[in-house]
Amino acid sequence: MQERDRRTIAAAHGVASDDRYGTVTPPLYLSSTFAFSDYATHRGYEYSRTANPSRDLLGETIARLEGAADAIVTASGMAAVNLVLSLARPGDLIVAPHDCYGGTYRLLATRQAEGHFDVVFVDQSDPAALAAALARKPVLVLIETPSNPLMRVVDIAAIATQAKAAGAKVAVDNTFLSPALQRPIALGADFAIHSTTKYLNGHSDIVGGAVACAAATDAERLGFWANITGVTGSPFDAYLTLRGIRTLFARMERQEANAAAVAAFLESHPAVSAVHYPGLSSHPGHALAKRQQDGFGAMLSFDLAGGVPAVQSFVAAVRIFTLAESLGGVESLVAHPATMTHAGMGAEARRAAGIGDGLLRLSVGLEGEGDLIDDLRQALASIDRD
Repeated sequence: MQERDRRTIAAAHGVASDDRYGTVTPPLYLSSTFAFSDYATHRGYEYSRTANPSRDLLGETIARLEGAADAIVTASGMAAVNLVLSLARPGDLIVAPHDCYGGTYRLLATRQAEGHFDVVFVDQSDPAALAAALARKPVLVLIETPSNPLMRVVDIAAIATQAKAAGAKVAVDNTFLSPALQRPIALGADFAIHSTTKYLNGHSDIVGGAVACAAATDAERLGFWANITGVTGSPFDAYLTLRGIRTLFARMERQEANAAAVAAFLESHPAVSAVHYPGLSSHPGHALAKRQQDGFGAMLSFDLAGGVPAVQSFVAAVRIFTLAESLGGVESLVAHPATMTHAGMGAEARRAAGIGDGLLRLSVGLEGEGDLIDDLRQALASIDRD
């Protein structure tokens, strides 16, 4: 059967599938345990850590959206990243981006310090640096594109081809774009990782993660580890995430339009020294993003020329943008990576990645475009007043 349009999958997968009562919305199964039908015989479910109908339906939906064999739903995005890292053993090498999310950097660095595996952080847009890392025969290459928070774009297909020639698996963190705007598995990745807390859920009211696997054998292996380590997601969070996915494409379309307007405004403002948004023709990765993605997304970052004092004035003045971590919800947020999302990365690693103290990251929401720009305008004006 021909695969349905992703918009149809998001809106309708699992709808009206209840053959007992005919509910249109898939039921929420909160039970922790399930009755066996007979001695040593269950009905497909026994205990919700191992499997749960609500979580399974979410996993099926994410897998179909990503073009994957299956997806493992976890308790957080970091649990999803860590689950993929279970593929590595002591002495194995993992290649990671030098400018990745601070939590990912901290996880990799900490596990390396504990002797779980070795890590090399590489500028994956540098062909020589990447080739040198791959020559060391890693077992896994972790990609983050667009990167958090500098929105750098790397070529998934090209890196996947080189990584597989070196014998490595490839995992792509697809949180910033979601399968609505990017499908890493179609570009050669083995895994697409999500913090479902972000765009898939879209309402800032759950914490969750997922790993979509291109191969059923990988899904089986990761599912095994998820069960025995207990990192599987809760049924209620799965239910809310699936509800969020129903509007994923509509939300992404509107939020991207808002982000494009915000990026254009910031690029022309004298208090802003640089804007990082792949949708701008001035962005170094614009052409690649246009080819690799189905849209530019709603995340962007920008540097304030006045550094920390300007940042302090700006975040104190915004009214619609909320100073908070996380991203991907219907509300607009602003974060200061150096003291928030990437604080645990360390100053030296931030400098190497190009994350300065004057950098701010925006998650652009569904508010009115004019209101968002007016809020940024008055907040930027406060810098001169202070």
